[in-house]
Amino acid sequence: MGDVLSTHLDDARRQHISEKTEKILKEFLQFYKDQYGVALFNSMRHEIEGTGLPQAQLLWRKVPLDERIIFSGNLFQYQEDNKKWRNRFSLVPHNYGLVLYENKVAYERQMPPRAIINCAGYKILTSVDQYLELVGNSLPGTSSKSGSAPILKCPTQFPLILWHPHARHYYFCMMTEAEQDKWQAVLQDCVRHCNNGIPEASKVEGPAFTDAIRMYRQLKEQYGTWEMLCGNEVQILSNLVMEELGPALKAELGPRLKGKPQERQRQWIQISDAVYRLVFEQAKMRFEEVLSQLRQSRPAMEAVIRTDMDQIITSKDHLASKIRAFILPKAEVCVRNHVQPYIPSILEALMVPTSQGFTEVRDIFFKEVTDMNLNVINEGGIDKLGEYMEKLSQLAYHPLKMQSCYEKMEPLRLDGLQQRFDVSSTSVFKQRAQIHMREQMDNAVYTFETLLHQELGKGPTKEELCKSIQRILERVLKKYDYDSSSVRKRFFREALLQITIPFLLKKLAPTCKSELPRFQELIFEDFARFILVENTYEEVVLQTVMKDILQAVKEAAVQRKHNLYRDSMVLHNSDPNLHLLGEGAPIDWGEQYGDSSDGGDDSGSPSPCTPDAATLTEKRRRAKQVMSVVQDEEAGLPFEASSEPPSPASPDSVTELRSMLAQDLRAESPPASPLLNGAPVQESPQPMATPEASSPPASPLQQLSPGKAVDLEPPKPSDQETGEQVSSPGGRPPIHTTTEDSSGVQTEF
Repeated sequence: MGDVLSTHLDDARRQHISEKTEKILKEFLQFYKDQYGVALFNSMRHEIEGTGLPQAQLLWRKVPLDERIIFSGNLFQYQEDNKKWRNRFSLVPHNYGLVLYENKVAYERQMPPRAIINCAGYKILTSVDQYLELVGNSLPGTSSKSGSAPILKCPTQFPLILWHPHARHYYFCMMTEAEQDKWQAVLQDCVRHCNNGIPEASKVEGPAFTDAIRMYRQLKEQYGTWEMLCGNEVQILSNLVMEELGPALKAELGPRLKGKPQERQRQWIQISDAVYRLVFEQAKMRFEEVLSQLRQSRPAMEAVIRTDMDQIITSKDHLASKIRAFILPKAEVCVRNHVQPYIPSILEALMVPTSQGFTEVRDIFFKEVTDMNLNVINEGGIDKLGEYMEKLSQLAYHPLKMQSCYEKMEPLRLDGLQQRFDVSSTSVFKQRAQIHMREQMDNAVYTFETLLHQELGKGPTKEELCKSIQRILERVLKKYDYDSSSVRKRFFREALLQITIPFLLKKLAPTCKSELPRFQELIFEDFARFILVENTYEEVVLQTVMKDILQAVKEAAVQRKHNLYRDSMVLHNSDPNLHLLGEGAPIDWGEQYGDSSDGGDDSGSPSPCTPDAATLTEKRRRAKQVMSVVQDEEAGLPFEASSEPPSPASPDSVTELRSMLAQDLRAESPPASPLLNGAPVQESPQPMATPEASSPPASPLQQLSPGKAVDLEPPKPSDQETGEQVSSPGGRPPIHTTTEDSSGVQTEF
């Protein structure tokens, strides 16, 4: 297969790709530079003026999954180089990067991982037929004929395939449907988390980037949602380049590929992945270069904004009034005829699955706390409390327990409306709602933890403790009801704007866009970096439809059909001292209330990384690092057993796979060092106010992306991330994150 790259990606073609990439990047980065000044002004204006929004009732955990492993177990992975299936020990650490080791012994001996996969932009497929359909559409005229050998043969009926439109694909299989369901939930959580890339805490770089993406795509007549706005900035930028570069490259190279249809498909996948890597490296270098320049110029820009804030605001208001007078008649007619009649239908389609999902979050939280309370009564009271609370504290990050909440969003459809409003996919709305569900679950759990920890300081008896747990549960549920209502209403408003505004801009473009340059003369030259005609025009368009959107959401709240609070029902921080409790150090339930005789995994199975000679504190610390958040209460982790077999030959049948999976994986090896031994996680300060109150309205048209993330050192698609090449010897390379916001956003492995 190496000949494929040398044949079709020779030096001349690579140079051509580099030149095309540079042209696209140069054009986009000019948009980014322009939007940076606007976003900086919006951010500083927000800080000065504030919004006065009510404070959230629930607390917000700063570091939800510090040094945790979400899931671990064995997978069979297809090796494309030798076309064999190999057993891999796989784990998902707190940054949601899927890490693959040769086997469990390799992990325990601190050997380098075979691959670290960043799942941003991937789709999880559960059948070979789904995969073949997508692959067949990748190259025109390459659909396999009936009876011909497919591109991939899976030895079991339970595959899981990671598919990406540009990067390489990954193939796994399981032995049972239950294991397939379990890993599917885990990998979907990885995709959901990695897609949620640009954090809301990035109040300048993030809005500037997403607005620049939107402006650039509109220049290319591409309005509406974009499914590949996921991952960190460099990944998104690489997707943007490939969206433009890919079709031309496919048209040029497709006819030159030789062999049977499935062989040509394999070749194209390999070529596309190689081009994606080239684009990624070039985009990373250019983006970091421009970002560095902007950050150097930021202090001077901030000085101008502070000095001339009032004049800039006055100038912008004057510009907006002139643009409004010009476009308002046309915009109002367009809204009245093409948007207003459809807002209730869009809102209803969004509200039903979203509200069901948030109700499921509430029910699961209630059930878990109630079960814990019963266990406290029946199984030893406070002595077991630490064990129960350790599990409860990670409830929001348990992919299997949260799966029923996430599944409520799957029926979301915008039938008929999707084509009308140019919505390429509803996945952007599904994933954003699911992220909100996870955040609200964690907020409820953390608030419960904090209040219970305070109650334990009073030294209650077992009976008093059970009554306190019930009382605290009811208190937290009231806060959850209020916060979840606020979050949903904000989500509905954002989704309606994201659906309708691009449609309006596209409708108005033929009559309005060409007239915008004449308004440039209304902007003083000194303020030109902070006021753009295009942005002001879009804000005016937004205002024409915002009233209808707010009214629709308000009417939905008044009906209380989906358990939404009316806007008039505001709890003005009913617990003034509660947020002070949330500022304390994180609660270590295992250390404070755990069984002093047990330093291992609370699931009952011994931790493979706990040395006998370690102190109790060290044992607990290591157990916390290697213990999976996901615990199978009956059967343990998937495929895990107890001793390491000799390295087997590649299995060619289901029987051989079953015999391999039945063998143990425990080895006599030195204890492993902590898994996450790289750079320490940097906590982004997270205010206790709602995200609505804590983030500046940098642009009302900022994409409701499936992800939000600023990544100064984005993971590059090296062999560790997108390949299967073994790292150089000399010990396991650090698996680390350089930055991670309060929502646990992955930024670098």
